[in-house]
Amino acid sequence: MCRSLALLSYHGCPVARLGEKDTGGMNVYVLQLAREYARRGNRVDVFTRYHDPTDPKIVEIEEGARVIHLDAGPLDASKNDLFSYIPSFVNGLYRFQEEEGRSEFQARPYDLIHSHYWLSGMVGATLSRKWGAPHIATFHTLAKTKMRARPGEREPQLRQDIEGHVMSVADGIVVSTDEEGQDVIRHYDAPPRNIQVIPAGVNLDMFQPVDQDAARAELGIEEERVILYVGRIEPLKGIDILLRAVPMLEYGQNLRVLVVGGNPGNDAELDRLKSMTAELGIGDTVTFTGSVPQTALPTYYSAADVFVLPSHSESFGLAPLEAMACGTPVVVSRVGGMKTFVNSGENGYLVPWRCPESFAQRLDVLLANPELRHAMGQAARQKALSMGWDSVADQMLDYYSTHIDRISWAELAGD
Repeated sequence: MCRSLALLSYHGCPVARLGEKDTGGMNVYVLQLAREYARRGNRVDVFTRYHDPTDPKIVEIEEGARVIHLDAGPLDASKNDLFSYIPSFVNGLYRFQEEEGRSEFQARPYDLIHSHYWLSGMVGATLSRKWGAPHIATFHTLAKTKMRARPGEREPQLRQDIEGHVMSVADGIVVSTDEEGQDVIRHYDAPPRNIQVIPAGVNLDMFQPVDQDAARAELGIEEERVILYVGRIEPLKGIDILLRAVPMLEYGQNLRVLVVGGNPGNDAELDRLKSMTAELGIGDTVTFTGSVPQTALPTYYSAADVFVLPSHSESFGLAPLEAMACGTPVVVSRVGGMKTFVNSGENGYLVPWRCPESFAQRLDVLLANPELRHAMGQAARQKALSMGWDSVADQMLDYYSTHIDRISWAELAGD
């Protein structure tokens, strides 16, 4: 049955360049699901705020699926300031509906609303009330979980309060892991009956192995060994742990460390990490590439001997799964969703301690053993093959149907 679905990604645009500020796994998640929903005959509108003045208002991402940009505050507004612009975003959405010949008071222009992140959750709660449509919320990261994961991590009380409010009024909450579901219950008193675990996935059409020599030639890498990080540049990701591990490596000769992500020239954390490489004496070993197009990532993943993510907290961890799909073993923190697809000692290593020594030890094992890297890379690829976005979309649409059908039956019964 064809459904009409509204996906809300207020602060993060699904078609934004990955690795820059406020772009990462969530953007990929929303984009891939929207495409998969449309391929199954559903009509999908993804609403986000303008992040670039050159963006068109409407971007078609698949036949039947489009991203719609709405005005909501200054383009350079910080994420912490975006809450105050939610009314502008909602009003812009209503105006868009009117432009398409729909009244803001039209009974349910969408069969279901799925919000992503706490800011979008507030928008979803508002629209659900107005339209009488079921609202599913996915948070991707949780304020209270982040603060417990890393000393010094701070999140506004407003965010914590809004997360709790959205959970209390949403018709369903989708989490990526059982652990995230337990956090939602333990820290926010969310009703267990409202929680559904659906793991994220990987784009298997895009993320495939590339010949390593060809990949390195394309990237201009001449070193014998390559370590790779891909993701946002922020303290929670633990990139400093990776940098401190590099001087400890026994097999650190002829080494290139690639840090992919960030926006050079306008990123305080990136500047801090660059200064750290100079202090550690590894400035000639580490290359900060800035963000790169997603289509280039398979080349980076395939060029690497090992992918590293020393994160303090991850709700899932899409980047290591992408690396695995390209046949690259991973060394990652034993946190969040990564525990569900990294089988330590088989397709990579889970490191339980966020300290440089532990990461250096595991990296040395892989850098010293090409046969082990090859075997783990093959096992990583096989694991990723079972986790495509098509399967995730099918699970999600089945879950949507239970809520849409429940609302429909309530209307028929005059409830």
